[in-house]
Amino acid sequence: MDTRNNVTLCDSHKFKIVKHNVLKFAYMHLAALYGFYLCFTSAKWATVIWGFLLLEGAKLGITAGAHRLWCHRAYKAKMPLQIILLILNSIAFMNTAIYWVRDHRIHHKYTDTDADPHNSRRGFFFSQIGWLFVRKHPQVMEKGKTIYMDDIYSNKLLVFQRKHAIIVIGLWAYIIPLVIPMYLWNESLNNSWHICVMLRHVLTINLIFLVNSIGHRWGNRPFDKSIKPVENVAVSILSTGECFHNYHHVFPFDYKASELRDTVFNAATIFINFFAWVGWAYDLKIIPDKMIIARSQRTGDGKNLWGWGDKDQTEEETKSVQLIYRKK
Repeated sequence: MDTRNNVTLCDSHKFKIVKHNVLKFAYMHLAALYGFYLCFTSAKWATVIWGFLLLEGAKLGITAGAHRLWCHRAYKAKMPLQIILLILNSIAFMNTAIYWVRDHRIHHKYTDTDADPHNSRRGFFFSQIGWLFVRKHPQVMEKGKTIYMDDIYSNKLLVFQRKHAIIVIGLWAYIIPLVIPMYLWNESLNNSWHICVMLRHVLTINLIFLVNSIGHRWGNRPFDKSIKPVENVAVSILSTGECFHNYHHVFPFDYKASELRDTVFNAATIFINFFAWVGWAYDLKIIPDKMIIARSQRTGDGKNLWGWGDKDQTEEETKSVQLIYRKK
């Protein structure tokens, strides 16, 4: 049997379907489709714009917040920024930040094995959203107990969100998105619910989870060709900068989650850089160029999207490309 770190890469385990999750997500996706229809038929433009702003904020609550700040500790944030990120994370409603961090740390430690909550070896649908329809694999439960979480459990803000999840997430993910269009510009309850709550929520989940599915399937592997995570610019744009995924799995502590210091294709990095300028984000971690190039030349597939670090490049050519793509 193929194993990694005493964990099977894909066994014959039969998953138990969680029926109420299947019904819940079926309703949400049908409601989201109806919400998309309403965007073009009866909703006010202010409602569509509000829904879009909620969507982008929610994605940042996952990418800049739960992912880069709390999970990977790729930078530090002062309390005002942490509060903003916790609100955005609550809007996203992909469970509590503590739950999300634990699952993501398991994902990195046991990538694409049966201990990975959304193991891409089980197929595109499973890694995209199907893993939410079933009970976790026993290996996920077992290995999850070994994941370091002391830093997260000592964060009073995250503990507060988990302790009062019904109130905090209910307020920011449902009530506020719903009532603002109704009271500020007299939108209907029907439009507000289906666009600003259901459509926004379903898009948040699916756009972020494209990194789990497409991000482990279609693209280049310029830093480590032996692992499944790939580089996919289209998914990176849709997920606010999260699908320079081959790089991220090799260097998970880079605050940009990308080999580029340029903010192109990376809205989360723009967000963090802004708050670094304000002074609320600090200790931003980056990986030295020499280390990135050396790893790319040693274990990459030779298909770097940006043309630096290629094996047949001269030293002068590498320096020239670095100036373009790695500029501060």
